[in-house]
Amino acid sequence: MKGCVLEETALHGIARLRSEDPVLYELLTREHRRQMGTLTMVAASSIADPSVLACEGTAMLNTTTEGYPGARFHAGCEVADPVERIAIERAKAAFGARYANVQPHSGTSANQIVMFSLLRAGDTVLGLHLDAGGHLSHGARASVSGIYFDAVSYGVDESGRIDLDEVRRLALEHRPRLMVAGASAYPRTVDFAAFRRIADEAGAYLLADISHIAGLVAAGEHPSPIDHAHFTTTSTYKQLFGPRGGLVLMGRDHDAPAPDGRGTLSSLVQRATFPFFQGTPDLASIAAKARALAWIASPEFREVARRITGGARALAEALDARGYRLVSGGTDNHIVLIDLGPRGLTGVIAERALEECGIVVNKNRIPGDRRSALVTSGVRFGTNGLAARGMGPGEMDDCAALVDRVLCAVRPLGDREYALDADVRDEVLAEVAELCVRFPAPGYATGDDDDSGIPAFAGAGEEAFA
Repeated sequence: MKGCVLEETALHGIARLRSEDPVLYELLTREHRRQMGTLTMVAASSIADPSVLACEGTAMLNTTTEGYPGARFHAGCEVADPVERIAIERAKAAFGARYANVQPHSGTSANQIVMFSLLRAGDTVLGLHLDAGGHLSHGARASVSGIYFDAVSYGVDESGRIDLDEVRRLALEHRPRLMVAGASAYPRTVDFAAFRRIADEAGAYLLADISHIAGLVAAGEHPSPIDHAHFTTTSTYKQLFGPRGGLVLMGRDHDAPAPDGRGTLSSLVQRATFPFFQGTPDLASIAAKARALAWIASPEFREVARRITGGARALAEALDARGYRLVSGGTDNHIVLIDLGPRGLTGVIAERALEECGIVVNKNRIPGDRRSALVTSGVRFGTNGLAARGMGPGEMDDCAALVDRVLCAVRPLGDREYALDADVRDEVLAEVAELCVRFPAPGYATGDDDDSGIPAFAGAGEEAFA
């Protein structure tokens, strides 16, 4: 039957995997079932639509090339070129951008492409401190960005919000070549317009990293940096519900002169992505980005985005009502960050105990944290995956209650060791499983077959993510 080649190839590949590599097949099956039966509340994750997964598993993976559409260094790109052009146009449309590069292999790669195209060794970068919610690639010493460049960090004030007065003071004192506005664990709105005013005053370029809020930006649930920042970067899996990868986006500054005198800022990014920083693009991933970006621009996603922000606010309120200290006092986006110090727990203990009970979160350092990144004093929650399952504000009190029952049943035996009440663990595991059945991941096989032997799917069809 015409048009079935993708389905037939996929089914044949799965059959071969099952028969020829049963150990790996079983591990992948276990991972699928783990995800379907657990509440993933990790802020850096989402649930990709199965159509996004399908793009990654097509013959596009076999296409090897370098360069850009219409200017490749290999033949055989008559299909790859329109796929990449579609991804570019969808990225521009989703964010109101005038330039988009869809080839970066990750959000960190996108940041490094911008940094290494603009800066030289020893140039100054001003970014949010890691403990205040910044990202490794914004100048942390554990990253090449903090070793190759002179990294200066701004922080948050006593309320847990970015201290713009400090940002301005540091910018005028150190005159950075590049300022970074963005975070990985910051629950509040980022004022990109204020950052641009400071950058202009200090004579700096501005990079906005929106990896954690990209979906909210596209849906209008968070102010956009596209025309404030010279460069905007994002990963494509955290909140764009896409594949592992990144984007570089530009707005009104796309045609500003490049500092090296060779063309514009957008042509600088084009050259920096290839050939300076990366070689062969992952064309299957680019196809998957195109698919995810189509959904991000849809009315259905705007409803999901409203559930993300509404759910996060409700989760924060429910945890606050149970006595947990919220960093910054609440949330404006999808992130809820709590300080476990008053509870006598560490982040790693909370993470491990909750995982035992089918709730996946991540330990996280908090402002002023004296514990290492492997222990931490905080936990970061996110609502991307919950919203994709159809959960909204109405379900967040149940989620908070489950978290609280687990953490109240934990007895710390040190910074990393603990004892957990077995009865509570079993009860919460059962309730998590029931909640996951009520709110299944849309479009994914649940593993529950009916009498016909046909696999059951959760919300399969065109309205899977509605």
